[in-house]
Amino acid sequence: MEEKEIIINEIKELITSAKGDVVEINPNYLDYFSFEELQEIKDNLLVKKTNYQEHSKEFVDELYEKTKKVGI
Repeated sequence: MEEKEIIINEIKELITSAKGDVVEINPNYLDYFSFEELQEIKDNLLVKKTNYQEHSKEFVDELYEKTKKVGI
């Protein structure tokens, strides 16, 4: 498998929100983007996903603390 195809598959995994999701990426991107550009896209998605997960964790923790105080 070509390096670009591997990166495209990694990008697909980062885009999915649930197991079993099917994400299609136009195969012409293999020709349009350079390997470095695809790597940058992947890296940016990884940072965004990590930040989102951390933000979500903080939000859920905050909600939990509020419900403990209220006694729900």
